[in-house]
Amino acid sequence: MKFLGLSKKDTTFLLIVITLTLLTPIILQPFPENSTLAQFNAGYPDLMQRFAIFGIFAIGFNILFGLTGYLSFGHAAFLGVGSYSVVWMYKLLGFNVLPGLLLAIVVSALFALFIGFISLRRSGIYFSILTLAFAQMSYNLAYSVLTPLTNGETGLQVYGNDPQVLMGENAPDSPHFFGLVMNESARLDLGGWQFTFNNGYYFTAIIAIIVFYVSLRIFRSPFGLMLRAIKTNQTRLNYTGLNSRPYTLAAFVISGMYAGLAGGLMAAMDPLAGAERMQWTASGEVVLMVILGGAGTLMGPILGAGFIKYFENIFSKINDQVLQGWFGFLPDGIENFLIGVSHFFVGKSWHLTLGLLFMLVVIFLPGGLVEGGQRIAKALRKKRSGDDDDGTEAQPSAAE
Repeated sequence: MKFLGLSKKDTTFLLIVITLTLLTPIILQPFPENSTLAQFNAGYPDLMQRFAIFGIFAIGFNILFGLTGYLSFGHAAFLGVGSYSVVWMYKLLGFNVLPGLLLAIVVSALFALFIGFISLRRSGIYFSILTLAFAQMSYNLAYSVLTPLTNGETGLQVYGNDPQVLMGENAPDSPHFFGLVMNESARLDLGGWQFTFNNGYYFTAIIAIIVFYVSLRIFRSPFGLMLRAIKTNQTRLNYTGLNSRPYTLAAFVISGMYAGLAGGLMAAMDPLAGAERMQWTASGEVVLMVILGGAGTLMGPILGAGFIKYFENIFSKINDQVLQGWFGFLPDGIENFLIGVSHFFVGKSWHLTLGLLFMLVVIFLPGGLVEGGQRIAKALRKKRSGDDDDGTEAQPSAAE
């Protein structure tokens, strides 16, 4: 018997994902607050929200790139459109995030339909360049041409003279979901540990679980199988008389809706929308997330998004003062040497560490972090059973 249309294996997998997502504030706080290793804790609201939001962004991009093989460099356009949609709903209606998120999904879907209808006339590198061109046009329009709608380089935000026609007297003056304020948190002190349970994180986490379930259904559906066939050999598929373009366009629109939702959630956490979210670097970042985690797998985009955002927020904050605290017990010569070497891999130079790790993953784990996890699991199974399974073909796991 299937639960929510999923097999027993996929249901178990989904329950594991739900459990880990809900326990994230605890899992990401492994070290006591007064420990020198507390620097590596990631259980604070802003970072946890970014994990969930960029996880949604990467899951959507994976539906296009991972399943169909179409590499888009323009998904940042939908991210920006989603943010602008939510802030405009704040200005016109009030700070309830629901109308803005619904508008973000609809507007990004229509925008993706327009861009996809034109871009999907080409494939390969030509498709990638077309999406990049649309994204850069969108960025320049938002930055300079459409300033009445976007407020240009200053960014779109809420002002006191905005209509906010649904703003009641007792309504919160910050983003909320029917009174549940996004930036409010509950804290639990347990020994030397401090756990933060943030409303905004759990709001985005629940949405992330829902969109992950949708992507799981897409992966297991006949539509998903068709997208895989397109990725394998689209030319041969066209020779059968089947028109693949509606399928690729549908995948592009769904992917754009995910990106628009992620952009809307950014504005739901911070009521500001700027053109910088539409820059090509944001599109490149989501490509890295999916490849690093494992393109075409279910868990890969989430792992890749978490990996990159962790390095961006944790390693970038390790400065010389933190390094002195770590190596202060060593003789001065050794301490200065280690600090001098480490300086090139943390702080403002964290991109170097990320680049090296990305190179190692691409070279030794072409399937991304998911492949690494599968290799570890296979090695543990061999060790437990004591059997040599070299001649046995590995079966796909639910994460694939």
